[in-house]
Amino acid sequence: MNQFIKKLILALLLGVAVYGAFVIWTGVEKVSVALERFEFWTFGLALGLSSLNYLLRFAKWEYYLSVLGIRGVRKLDSLLIFLSGFVLTVTPGKVGEVFKSALLDETYSVDAARTAPIVIAERLTDVIGVIGLILIGSLGFEGGVGWALAGTLCVFVGIALIHWPTPALRLFQWIETRGPRGEKLAPRLRLAFDSLRTVAHARTLLIPSLLSLLGWALEGVALGALVHGTGETIALPVALFFYATSTLAGAIVPTPGGLGVAETSLESQLVTVGHLSAGAATLSMLLIRFATLWWAVVVGFVALGLLKLRFPTLLSGAQQEPKS
Repeated sequence: MNQFIKKLILALLLGVAVYGAFVIWTGVEKVSVALERFEFWTFGLALGLSSLNYLLRFAKWEYYLSVLGIRGVRKLDSLLIFLSGFVLTVTPGKVGEVFKSALLDETYSVDAARTAPIVIAERLTDVIGVIGLILIGSLGFEGGVGWALAGTLCVFVGIALIHWPTPALRLFQWIETRGPRGEKLAPRLRLAFDSLRTVAHARTLLIPSLLSLLGWALEGVALGALVHGTGETIALPVALFFYATSTLAGAIVPTPGGLGVAETSLESQLVTVGHLSAGAATLSMLLIRFATLWWAVVVGFVALGLLKLRFPTLLSGAQQEPKS
């Protein structure tokens, strides 16, 4: 855990550096002017919309646990476990996504190999949701359909590979012949792959994909509200498109939380396509990142603290007994 905290601190420092660079590049005076006239109630609205997105994502988590036949986990504990994964959202490799599987293993003895594939299914449905937003947003102007079609093709290819088991099974057989460690690892990989095929089946993708679409749309609306708070305007479909494409760009490039990539993409679109002033664009970009990415980290720490109250020896390696 200490190693994760170190990575988190490095990500925080990187975030400060990135955001400071944006302010300096845009001009401190321009950003200050935009901040002086900003309507702060819109930031509160953005936090609320992001929080609703977290609840929708929790509903996906619960849905997949049900699909895998995992029962007996108290809803409050499940919520805290899910939200605790946000603690490590900005660490390299998004280890926080698997962190919740480790917490569920430690608190309810549910094998992490069984639930870890949920992470892949969540990311897959997130991509589907983002592509849906791009399709909706492309109605606002020309040029968005190509992005959506390319993303749709990638999703279908990914699903096809998941449901073509031969390469994976051959790989597991090869691993099993690599000595004692391979013999121990191969069964866990088979378990994970079986779970992945279950949660990524066509019939189990529809509901989570709709939840993803709605959740990301809420954060796109939050961006539109923040732009309104600067005194400038942007059409809702365009705001959805900008947010979706910048989110996708940040997810593709392997930086902590998409730092630098998502911000650059979003600010550039706000200025060049949305025709916002430089100060308003930078302020809107910074605030939407605070209301989504960094708010998630705060929520994660609160949830992990509450979970530690329920399971006092959590992360210590001792057997967990929840407080009643």
